[in-house]
Amino acid sequence: MHESIHAPNLGGKSAVAVFVAVLLAFVVETQLTQYLQTTLEYRQSYFIFYIVHSCFSLSFPIHLIYLLSTTENGLLPVILGLRFAIMRQLTSRSEGYVDIRHRALPFAKTAFLIVSLTVFYSSPALLWFVAVPLASVTDVTAIWNANAFFTYVFSVKLLGLKWGTFRLLAVCLATLGVITIVYGGTAASSPGPASAVTSAVHQPAPFVGDMLTLVASLLYALYQVIYKKYIALPTDSDLTSEPANCQGLYSAGDVDNEIQSCPLLKDEIVYPPPFGLHANLITASMGMCTLLVLWIPIPILHYYGLEEFRLPTRADILMAIAGIAASGVIFNAGFMILLGIWGPIVTSVGSLMTIVLTLFSDMFFGTVALTFGGLVGTGVIVGAFAMLVFDMS
Repeated sequence: MHESIHAPNLGGKSAVAVFVAVLLAFVVETQLTQYLQTTLEYRQSYFIFYIVHSCFSLSFPIHLIYLLSTTENGLLPVILGLRFAIMRQLTSRSEGYVDIRHRALPFAKTAFLIVSLTVFYSSPALLWFVAVPLASVTDVTAIWNANAFFTYVFSVKLLGLKWGTFRLLAVCLATLGVITIVYGGTAASSPGPASAVTSAVHQPAPFVGDMLTLVASLLYALYQVIYKKYIALPTDSDLTSEPANCQGLYSAGDVDNEIQSCPLLKDEIVYPPPFGLHANLITASMGMCTLLVLWIPIPILHYYGLEEFRLPTRADILMAIAGIAASGVIFNAGFMILLGIWGPIVTSVGSLMTIVLTLFSDMFFGTVALTFGGLVGTGVIVGAFAMLVFDMS
């Protein structure tokens, strides 16, 4: 079997590099999205969402090209390793395993999962795009990152974690911090140069933006836990716990098949898949599903006047959309990788650092006037989840 790039542990350099890239990409995407929809007055929330999420489809081919150009692994062994990993996820162990060269992928189940993930992931993302021009960047970032709190709650219910008194205190403090941010966080900023023809629906509405972000945060938290439970590959310890000589890959009735297939498993596939490649395959599949299906609401929104479609024609608008798409691909691809290797709680807690980075960017660009309540709320949220991390360590 080719030497595989194993997923690093929590302190691995690869994971840390991805984590830093995710934090920076989120801040860039948030600031550019508000700049595009307010200063440049290109308020096409759904179209922007469609372009950014369609670009997710680039994450897998880019990763694959990088992998093939920097390692000795061949294309076919890598693809076979991914195929085998997907089959292990979607096939019950009680059914036994047969030669991966001849067994067909469960296409219907795979397609259903991809479509479900796309819809489930797209809903909070679309709400986020709508909320950004309505509220301040700091508010949106803080409330969105409260998904770490909701992720913990869902993890207790769906992943079987135990609920402790210390953790309950941290959850209550985090909730208090979110309320402080929403109702006393920042002075709402102007959406940019006022237009005489701008309708009331496009005027700043901090409360509406905050509530949309809160719903998005809840949905996103649930998505993270579901992804970890049903989609993400096992951790290193799970992958390496089986013998390397193919035992455990086949049922007792497949002895002859096992003997014939072991040379293939040893020499012709890369398994476990290289670091992050499976996550990027899922991300790219969601992007392709978005590209092929989620264009349908665009003419409907235009026909009913909910969002009149107009193509971007100015260079600054095109550049802003390109920047949002690039940072969105980096953020979402990286986040999916971390979600698989770190788990939803640790990843969500780590993402709270975007609040700090966004505060610095707000002060640098002068987009909001930060209040004492905003500082207190942010500090309470970060402190509460620091307690949670300490309790979980």
